[in-house]
Amino acid sequence: MARLLVTGGAGFIGSNFVHHVVAHTDDSVTVLDKLTYAGNRASLAGLPEDRVSFVEGDIADAELVDALFRDVDAVVHFAAESHNDNSLNDPRPFLDTNIIGTYTLLEAARKHDVRFHHISTDEVYGDLELDDPARFTETTPYNPSSPYSSTKAGSDLLVRAWVRSFGVRATISNCSNNYGPYQHVEKFIPRQITNVIRGIRPKLYGTGENVRDWIHADDHSSAVLTILERGQIGQTYLIGADGEQNNKDVVELILELMDAPRDAYDLVTDRPGHDLRYAIDSTRLRTELGWQPRYQDFRAGLAATIEWYRDNEAWWAPAKDGVEAFYASKGQ
Repeated sequence: MARLLVTGGAGFIGSNFVHHVVAHTDDSVTVLDKLTYAGNRASLAGLPEDRVSFVEGDIADAELVDALFRDVDAVVHFAAESHNDNSLNDPRPFLDTNIIGTYTLLEAARKHDVRFHHISTDEVYGDLELDDPARFTETTPYNPSSPYSSTKAGSDLLVRAWVRSFGVRATISNCSNNYGPYQHVEKFIPRQITNVIRGIRPKLYGTGENVRDWIHADDHSSAVLTILERGQIGQTYLIGADGEQNNKDVVELILELMDAPRDAYDLVTDRPGHDLRYAIDSTRLRTELGWQPRYQDFRAGLAATIEWYRDNEAWWAPAKDGVEAFYASKGQ
């Protein structure tokens, strides 16, 4: 049994990982989360208290981080400011958390010789043309296009430097877009689902041709656990499930699955610097570590996600009005 520290474990992907660890291992988990708007204690409800403990705090708090690192075998670092629109409105929190916070964790990992896994995004690679057959690989040059993706790129480079310069036992994973339970309603898929539930027409940036490579959060979790257990120190692994879909098709599928007309949505002005296409080549992860995604049918995974939001309105409703007010102020 290992003792894990999961930063950002009350957020969307982090909480899914904590649920996955509890279901598939005997490990104990300490969650460190600042509980910003994107963190929610309710996302950890029902987990056994003898295996999951919670600490509210900031990953940039060096004293707190040092104390927590003394009692764990490994750290999985999900904590991040992660919403592109928010990074365009106010970049500073992204620097504080994604750069300074990651630096603080790396220094503690160096001091205590703790195994460290860093969660990142495919957005560090920039974007691909819509008609380009290429996909991102571990050797694709970084080309971030927003304050969010540039700070994630910076945090990746810090991890690589601490591995090489100080011998920190770290790995990195860059994942494509996640969907599933516990995702904040500001994000694309849950925003559209909850709009339909509330009788609001979904909103689509531009013409909706932008492509994302979708993966269910539980598949992301299983990949991270695989890397943590068997990944080669210093390596980067790309996590993807061959789930490319353009945003227009996703919105129309949501409407269809929710028994609404497929054209019952509105087009709004595209956001600045909106990346065209992301696509992940996860060959290294699959061939070297033997990982395979479980949820390979996007339609079925999306249907299950819709049902989760229908069944858990009490979880997402408190944030919904504020999110829609924010977007309305921007005409989105």
